[in-house]
Amino acid sequence: MSGSAESDAKRALGRLRRAIEKAQRELESVDNALRQAEGSDFPRQAFDDARANMTQVDTFVDEQEERLADKILHAGGLEPGRVRRSM
Repeated sequence: MSGSAESDAKRALGRLRRAIEKAQRELESVDNALRQAEGSDFPRQAFDDARANMTQVDTFVDEQEERLADKILHAGGLEPGRVRRSM
């Protein structure tokens, strides 16, 4: 992997993570507003499903960040499993 491509990938994953975090906050806001407005007609399952989907994307970003970090370590001559992560 070239340094530029690695940097681009890291930046893109960071932007995606921030977008998901923002979307989760916005979903919570909509959830609260609609619960008050709709009462018993609130589509609880649809919101639970949307939250689960966002969690799934967040997990995907975690996995891709870890995979990229492992590739970078390997390209640098280090074994990914032997390096401690500070997260």
